[in-house]
Amino acid sequence: MADGSLPENRDVSSANNVAGESWRLLRRGRYFGLVLTILVTGRCVIDAEELPAPSDLKQKLSQVSAPMKTLGGRQLWGDVHFFQGWTIQQNVITGHYRLLDPRDVRHAWGSFDSCRKKLDDIRGERKLPPMQGEAVVLLHGIFRSSKAMSRVQERLEKDGYLVVPFDYPSTRVDIATSARMLGRVVDSLEGVEKISFVTHSMGGLVVRSWLGQGGDDRARCLVMMGTPNKGAEVADLLKEWHLYRLILGPAGQQLVADQSGVIAQLPVPEIPFSVIAGGKGTADGYNPLIPGDDDGLVAVSSAFLEGADDSLALPVLHSFLPFNSAIVDAVSRYLKTGSFREDGVRSSVERRTSLENSINAE
Repeated sequence: MADGSLPENRDVSSANNVAGESWRLLRRGRYFGLVLTILVTGRCVIDAEELPAPSDLKQKLSQVSAPMKTLGGRQLWGDVHFFQGWTIQQNVITGHYRLLDPRDVRHAWGSFDSCRKKLDDIRGERKLPPMQGEAVVLLHGIFRSSKAMSRVQERLEKDGYLVVPFDYPSTRVDIATSARMLGRVVDSLEGVEKISFVTHSMGGLVVRSWLGQGGDDRARCLVMMGTPNKGAEVADLLKEWHLYRLILGPAGQQLVADQSGVIAQLPVPEIPFSVIAGGKGTADGYNPLIPGDDDGLVAVSSAFLEGADDSLALPVLHSFLPFNSAIVDAVSRYLKTGSFREDGVRSSVERRTSLENSINAE
């Protein structure tokens, strides 16, 4: 077809046939733009679910209900519902939904209602218990997925929390849109009494945006690791580069250290929060392009948001913060005691007056 859409009249007999036909079309160049998107987001495989398709074809495809392992494409999907490790995700290109189990096997695909009905059926068949107690929502940074928070997840599950690894399409949508997706997931946590948040990098900004949108009365505390709370100088340097804009999308443009930018307008959390920064412990840090100490991407001064009731800086590079054992221990300890340190001593980040802020901005 001249417009590059998938052929409408064909028999969809299996998910494998759909994937095979989709791949043939891709090879013929009809979805070059989508191929480019997947390549720049680090995906080397194609999932047939990710292809835009006419509504009648989507209806046919939604009838392919056999469980099937997903093939990736995490930058195109965002979580909107959670129950005991099962998630309903929405595709940001096509708008359709899929239901995944804790092993990333797809059990339903189509509308939100159809995925929700399938989840309700599974709850009954498998006698899944209701959620309760305290949940901890994990948020990864830009260009990453919930897998980047696996070390933290393992530890907090051992601590007895209901851990919610939140996936969001960080390179395809802006921060506020990711925050609204987070809101839908939080709303789905029925039966949970308290909700804490542990975040890495831009994930902390998503939670701050969500709190500014109204939040939830059950929100207990927030831990931010390497979050550019005052912007990232690296984004300032790269924001005009075409490749940077292409790969990191609208959210990448919002990471700049601009007094009139999105980050500067985010409210300081009103719930208890703490910050962890990576730094070399020297005046110049790991990256000579960033003023002061830094973790290679984010300055310590940017990670240390005023008002934090505890703070911690360790010699760890930005991407490795959520994998560092000392940091994972500190996060676990903070959620239990309110302090990163074994002796219970806190190192708060004092709030500056509006006059001090205006002087530093000049």
